[in-house]
This record gives sequence, C-alpha cells and structure tokens, in this order.
Amino acid sequence: MLAITAQQPFTLAKIPASSWTFAVRVWLATILALFISFWLQLEAPSTAAVTVAILAEPSRGQALDKAGFRLTATIVGVAASIAITGLFSQARDLILAASAVWLGLCVFAATLLDGYRAYAAVLSGYSVAIVATQQMDNPQHVFDVGMERGAAIAVGIMSMAVVNALMSAPDHHPRLAAQLAAIHRRVREYASATLHSESDNSATFLALVRDIVGLRPEIASVAFEESSSFVGSAAARSAAVGLIAELQAVRAMNAASADVETEASAWKFRELLRRDETVCQDLLALRSTKLPSRLCRCPLYRSYRIAAENGLRAALWFAIASTFFVWAGWSAASVSLSFVAILAALGAITPNPRGSSALALVCAMIAAVLTGILEFIVLDGTDAFPVLAIAMAPFMIGGALLVRSQNPLWAGLGRMNLIFITTILAPSNPQSYNPQTFLFTSLFVVAAAAVLLAAQMLIPPVSNLKLRMRLLAEARGDLQEPDKTGETPEEATFRHASRIGQFLSAEGAQDKRALAQMLSCFDRSAVARLCSTKLTQLVDGPLAPLARQAREAIVTRDTTTLRAVACVLREKASHKDSIEAETAACLVLTSDTIDQDSGLDSSWEAT
Repeated sequence: MLAITAQQPFTLAKIPASSWTFAVRVWLATILALFISFWLQLEAPSTAAVTVAILAEPSRGQALDKAGFRLTATIVGVAASIAITGLFSQARDLILAASAVWLGLCVFAATLLDGYRAYAAVLSGYSVAIVATQQMDNPQHVFDVGMERGAAIAVGIMSMAVVNALMSAPDHHPRLAAQLAAIHRRVREYASATLHSESDNSATFLALVRDIVGLRPEIASVAFEESSSFVGSAAARSAAVGLIAELQAVRAMNAASADVETEASAWKFRELLRRDETVCQDLLALRSTKLPSRLCRCPLYRSYRIAAENGLRAALWFAIASTFFVWAGWSAASVSLSFVAILAALGAITPNPRGSSALALVCAMIAAVLTGILEFIVLDGTDAFPVLAIAMAPFMIGGALLVRSQNPLWAGLGRMNLIFITTILAPSNPQSYNPQTFLFTSLFVVAAAAVLLAAQMLIPPVSNLKLRMRLLAEARGDLQEPDKTGETPEEATFRHASRIGQFLSAEGAQDKRALAQMLSCFDRSAVARLCSTKLTQLVDGPLAPLARQAREAIVTRDTTTLRAVACVLREKASHKDSIEAETAACLVLTSDTIDQDSGLDSSWEAT
C-alpha cells in the first residue's frame, strides 16, 4: 500500500509562498501610498507609508479592521490636540503635562481592551504628542498638521485596501474556521483522556484556554470580510464561548461525589455531551456562514486597578522624558518626545513594556544603519521615483517577511524596522539628501528609545508577580459577590477564562501555587454561576425558600446545606431530566468543587 503524505506548501528560499505574496503586497502598497502622496503634494508623505507598515496584516479583514480603528483614533487624537493647545497655547509646561495625562488615560483605556481596540486607544494618546507637542511653538498650525496627518493616513489606508483587493489578499475566515475545528478536536482528545485516566491534565487545559481566548481579536476582524461578515463573526464567537464551556465541563468530571456518584456523574456526562453538540452546531454555522442558533458575546476580563497603574506609569514615563528634553534644551527635542510617547503607549499594551523598549532601541539602531545604506549608497542622490520604488523593495519586503515569522521577537523586529526605516528616510518629492537631517533624525529616534528605557528603569512597569496577585485577588473577590453583568453562564465562563489568559501572560504557568488557586476560582465560579441560573427557575414556585437557602450556601461555602437542599430537590423531581433533578446534580457538583478546593482556600487565607 502506498503511503499518503500531506501536501507541503510551496516555498521559496524555505519561506512559504504566502509570506512572499504578503511581503510584495506591503511593498506595492507602500510605493502606491508614496506615489499618491507625492501627486497630491501632501506635507507628510512618510505618514502614508508608515500607515501601510502598521496595517501590514495577512488578511483583508484584519487590515480593514485595523484601518478603521486607526482612522477613528486619529480623529480623536487630533481633536484632543486641538483642545489641549487651545486651552494651554501660551504655556509649554502645561501642554506637556496635559499630554502626559491624556497619554495615561489612553493607556488606561487600552489596558481594558485587546486587539485593535487597544491599539486605537494608545494611538489616540500618542497622536497628541505627534500633533500638539511638535507644534508647541506654533499652536496656530495644529489644525493644519492634524488635517495633513489625517489625509496621509487616509491615503495609506486606501493604498493598502487597493493592493489587497487587486492581489486577492486572503480572507481570515477559512483559516479561523480550521483553527476552531482543530481546537475542538483537541478538546475532545482532552475529554477522552480525562474520562479514561480519571485525572486532570492542567497543562493541556491551560494551553487550550490560551489558544481559544487568544483568537478573540481575530474573531472580531472576520466581520470585515465579504465571505463571512457579521454572520461568520457571530458563529465564531459562539464556537469560542462553547469551547470554553466544554472545557469547563471536562474539568467538572473530576469532581467526585461521595453519596450520589452515579446520578452526579450521569448529569455531568450529559452536560458535557450537550455542550459538545452545541459547539458542533456553531462550527457548522461557521463553515456554512449561516447565523448560529444562539448569539454569544466573548467578554474580556477587565481589571481597572491594573489599568490605572499602567496608565499612571505611562504618564510618568512621558513626564520624565519631557523633563529631560526640556532640561537638555534641544531645539528639535519635540520630535524625540513624540517617539517616546509612541513607544511608551505601544509598549504598555505588550506583556513586557520594558522588553519592548529595549527591542525598540535595538531596532532604531539597526534601522538607522539600513536607512543610511538606502539613502546614501543605494539611492545616492537620485530623484527618479521608479528608482526609489526599486531601491525600497528589499528593505520593505525583508521587513514584511520578518513580520510573518512565528517567533515574536523576529516579528517585532520586522514591524519596527518597517516603521523606523520609513520614518528616518522620510521620502519626499524631491528627496532631500541632507546628512545632517539624517543624523539628527536617527539620533532622535535612538534617544527616544534610550530615554524611555531609562525612565522605565527609574519607574518599573507593574511586575508580573504583582499582576498575578492582583488577578488572583480579584478572582477570589468575585466568588464573594454575585455577578451582575447580565451574562449567560457560558459567557461568564469565557470572561473568567480570559482572566486566566492574562494570568498566564504574566508568567503564571511558573507560579504553581497561585495557578492552582486561579483554576480553583475558575471552577467554583463556573459551577456557581450555572447553579444560580438553574436556581432562578425555582424562585417563583413552592421551592423558592430552598432556592434562596442554596444561594446563601454557595456564597458561604456551606457544602452540608448544599447537599441537604440537593436531597430535597431529588425527592421532588419527577424524572431525571426535570429542572429539580438537574439543579440537585448541579448543587452536588458545586459542593464537591468547594470540598476539593478547601485546602487551597486554607493555605491562601493563612498567607
């Protein structure tokens, strides 16, 4: 029998063809943006090219999603710039102070968001530094500079959209459907292993949670694709929520009951099968682009305390950099200060802000060298646009290829170099070959990263340990307070799973004790919310006193009362699928979960 091997994708220089086509699209869009900017005689054509570098996303939906947020955030940032300069036009220090406060507020908002929404929030923050701070000495030009910036960004967005359409940039919908289907298979394998071994593999569970929650920004972008639109995004959201609910049901299978093992196990197994069937229906709707039978949200967990601390630190970093540049007395320090705001804001939405600043410092030096080679060796004084387009090809294509790397370090290096090279080169018509301008621009970019890194050494970002302890404390606090968000049990479970994802991003996998506490809170919160939903169906009948008693017992962790209420409900049940029987089984599951976690609670309270 002949062995059937999987077809390998076509590669060139061991790089997939899809990466090459993506890189070529980025280069062509950059050239088109510059050509239109030169033709329209825009004041800042490099902004259009930088916009292309920022919108360099592999699919049309992701590029359009990010483009919409970039344009909206630019409008907000320009409006804030006009307001700040209008209020403090005669006071440089007040403009800097107001810019720092605005940047802190935008970072605060970004920490409460994810994906391109977080990017839009920080863009609104550093746009003030680009527009208002650089025009402190000429506040009357703020409006004109803002309009020029908006026009250049619009040109960049249009150029990227045109090139993506002409070169048939792929939609993300088919790949997302394949990813969710693959995760579903892994969830089933995890369930099978759990049922047969009667043990829980937390590492597998955590990997699945991280992968599912990590798809949340991509799911939102699917709505901008013609092949799926809102229907595909809705089906993907429901599938993601269902997968988390199915994972939680698998974990619930490990909770063993001492007195009603058969009944509780049977109910838990039926619940697992029901959730698996729901996921299958959602995946079918996603593949067929039909509206799913249920519409779910993918709520994100938001820690306002952590967001406030991140926003305060970002404002202080900008204030420290402002103080340094004002003290230095550089005539063009505002340019460097705007780069500080950009790097501080973008770094604040990464897991490691200080590492991001260090990477930016390295990238700035590399980009300065590469730009010097491009401008003074390759171009060498030419004014022909075709020569500029050809000369930029290896630099743009090379950076775009790095963006598609699976290694986050190389991907970050590629994107930063795309932006820095275009910024330092500052293409214009005609091109200026001024060594002094090149050296000063390079110096300001490098100085911005260095000053920001020094400020972060002086006032470090929130440590991973503090992040973990804050998330864990909030998770435990949620157990003591009823959930008033109006979410379904499955949506609430997804929100708590997103908190686990944030915990893991703070190196939570290495903190075994805190991780066990976090998983305990996840289990108890999920079953308590499910119990609360079922008990709600009993509040208007003769069993209302029992329902209230059970709710109080859940909050106080009184497992004896929970089992007693469960016994009464089982006696009242007419058949195994009645609401009384299901509520009784859910209460037993809750009591088993609380008993399993009682040792963890004691150790936490002791500390």
